[in-house]
Amino acid sequence: MEDNENQNDRTKGSPNLNTKGIAENTYDAIVIGSGISGGWAAKELCEKGLKTLVLERGRNVEHIKDYPTANNNPWDFPHRGRLPLKTVQENPIVSRCYAFEEATQHFFVKDNEHPYSQEKPFDWIRGYQVGGKSLLWARWTQRWSDLDFEANNKQGIAVDWPIRYKDIAPWYSYVEKFVGISGTRDRIPHLPDGEFLPPMEMNCVEKHLKSSIEKNYPNRHLIICFYQPKTFDT
Repeated sequence: MEDNENQNDRTKGSPNLNTKGIAENTYDAIVIGSGISGGWAAKELCEKGLKTLVLERGRNVEHIKDYPTANNNPWDFPHRGRLPLKTVQENPIVSRCYAFEEATQHFFVKDNEHPYSQEKPFDWIRGYQVGGKSLLWARWTQRWSDLDFEANNKQGIAVDWPIRYKDIAPWYSYVEKFVGISGTRDRIPHLPDGEFLPPMEMNCVEKHLKSSIEKNYPNRHLIICFYQPKTFDT
C-alpha cells in the first residue's frame, strides 16, 4: 500500500507526464489537406462545434511575405511571365495548367517532385502549401447549370451525374453569400444567376461591344464575369 502511494506521489509530481494527453489529442474530425475543399470542410466542422484537426503536408504561407512575385511588373520577369522551354519540357503535366507560369511556378508541385502513373490521361495538378491551390485559382465563379449536369446523359457518354442543378443550387447560394461574388443577374438559363455583390463596371469599349452584339445578335450575350474580388468597397 505504501509503495503504491509513493508511486502515485511520484506520478503527480512528474513535470514531463501529460495526464491530459489523450483528451488533448483526440478530435471529432480530421481533415486532410487545407485547400479549397479541406479548408471549407474544416470551417464548417469548427462552426458546428466539432474539435477539428487539419493536416497539411506543405509549408505555411504567410500573407504578403510569401508572395514574392505579387507586385512585380511584367518586365521584372526574365521571360516576361512565360515559362522557358526547358521548364515546359521537364513538366509536361503541370504545364498544361493555365495558372502555371513564371510568376506562380513556386506554388506548384513539379512533375519530377512527385511523379505518378497514369492508366488513362489524368492531370493531377498540386500545390503543397497551406491553402493548396486556392492560392492559384482565377476567382471566376460561374455556377454549373442543368446543361452541364445533364450533358453526359444527353450525349450518351461517361456516367450520368447523380444530382441536378436544383439539388446543389441552395449550396451555391450558401457559399456565395459567405465568400462574396460580384456579378449581374442576366437570366441566362445555362449561366444561372447567383447571390451577387454589385458587379464590376464595364469600360467604354466593353459597353460599346455589348450594345453592338445585342443589337445584331439578340440571342448572344456579353456579360461581366462572375468574380470573387480581392476587395470590395461599398
